[in-house]
Amino acid sequence: MAKYVYPAIFTKEENGCYSIVFPDLEGCYTTGDSLVDGIYMAEDVLAFTLYSLEKRHLEIPKPSELQNVDEDSFVNLIACDTLEYQKMNNNKAVKKTLSIPEWLNEKAVKANINFSQVLQEALKEKLGVY
Repeated sequence: MAKYVYPAIFTKEENGCYSIVFPDLEGCYTTGDSLVDGIYMAEDVLAFTLYSLEKRHLEIPKPSELQNVDEDSFVNLIACDTLEYQKMNNNKAVKKTLSIPEWLNEKAVKANINFSQVLQEALKEKLGVY
């Protein structure tokens, strides 16, 4: 997981909406009802596309330099963080079986400790992920 910046080509349509294409990433495109919506949607589709490539261990294409585009279009850089995207969109619980000493289990149960929460917090701290 990483942070990325890619150029996107924004084209204003006759109806006022924007079409957005990432020329460096095949199949990575979206639309927005307004410029603000288009930028939001562009960040989302970029993060989704790159996270999908990361998850499948496929090569991430290098971003190209800014390009010249048609009169009715402009280039804007879009940034995304695939780790943040994953945190927001991939929160499915995964069951883990683990072992701890019986004495520790007894103390934790008496203290009404939430084992899942403690494990999540410890893993985040250990991995430097917050």
